[in-house]
Amino acid sequence: MLVFEKEIQQTLNHQRYFIKPQGKRLPVSALTAGVLKQIPKSKLATVTVYDDPERTVEVAVIVPEKKEKKQAAEPKAEKHAGAHIKKDAKSKDAERSNLTAYVNPYTGQVVDLFNRRQTFLYSVEMFHRYLLGGKNSVGDWVISISTLFFLVILITGVILWWPKTKAIMKQRVKIKWGGSGKRLTHDLHIVTGFYTSIFLIIISSSGLIMTFKWANSTLFFLTGSKYIAKEDVRAPLSAYQPGVAAISPEAAINALGDKVTEAENYTIRYPRDTAAVYTFNVLKKGSIELATDTYYIDQYSGKLAGFALYADKSLGQRIRGVIKPIHTGSIYGWPTQVLAFMITLVSLIFPVTGVMMWFNRTNKKKKKKPVRRREAVAIQPVATI
Repeated sequence: MLVFEKEIQQTLNHQRYFIKPQGKRLPVSALTAGVLKQIPKSKLATVTVYDDPERTVEVAVIVPEKKEKKQAAEPKAEKHAGAHIKKDAKSKDAERSNLTAYVNPYTGQVVDLFNRRQTFLYSVEMFHRYLLGGKNSVGDWVISISTLFFLVILITGVILWWPKTKAIMKQRVKIKWGGSGKRLTHDLHIVTGFYTSIFLIIISSSGLIMTFKWANSTLFFLTGSKYIAKEDVRAPLSAYQPGVAAISPEAAINALGDKVTEAENYTIRYPRDTAAVYTFNVLKKGSIELATDTYYIDQYSGKLAGFALYADKSLGQRIRGVIKPIHTGSIYGWPTQVLAFMITLVSLIFPVTGVMMWFNRTNKKKKKKPVRRREAVAIQPVATI
């Protein structure tokens, strides 16, 4: 389900994502002003603009939580993580949007308000990642350790499968559909395992990289790249000019020129304070998902303060940047999505056939009765007359 989440959402809620073009687009500042007016006390987080003239503009905002929810959550956070962790979590959540407004770029109308955390597919993702628990919960560890075991089983399975001769190789790449039930179970487990193992190793490995720090560090070690944590990546600062007003987002967009106007989409993160910059994450046309270039614009002068191109990053950073689409199969669109769907669907065969093979083996041992040794009978010599 998660492989096709975007397609499912766009199909079931077509009017949220697509509109009919109606002349000239409104400025980004006009679109965000309308959203902030409609959602009182909200704080602007990011704005995502698509090159497709039929796509709505996505304005992500941060809406303060109700006091009751905060008070209910605080004791729990202190109990499980400690006060210092709770403060860190709050600072991170402050940067995370919890509501997205989909705006018609031609009329400024807010087409729909969407909170992904309240959807069924978000619950599916939380079940997939944490068994409906949270980060560092029991469910998180169960999923993580299970994935690690699964990876070990895949690698050792390939080693055990590897044939010694070409004749055996031919047998192990074909399913004998006319064989007995036990032979069919064996072939379904062994043959499908061979064809899907490499893809499942990639899927499970990418999941571990997103979960464990040691797996993430291993990726950088194997690629010969230097590991740089997210918190160590610092954006440049604007040259503060007292009495000078910050430039508009339209001016920042114009400063980048063709880099944004000819992109498939770009996301603007507004300056958080007087020293920050406009941050643009730009996805070039034809690029794989999340392989974005980052540009920083001084909020006073409108000049380019710095940039980080995806192509200039180390191999480890490039792979880590797209590890989520690798895991979900969305990295190259429909072809890899269908492949990921089929691979994960077929993988359901393994636990079933594996248990059946184990049951057949143990049942066979029970049926075998121990062979009793006959006692030697002493033969007495017969007296002859």
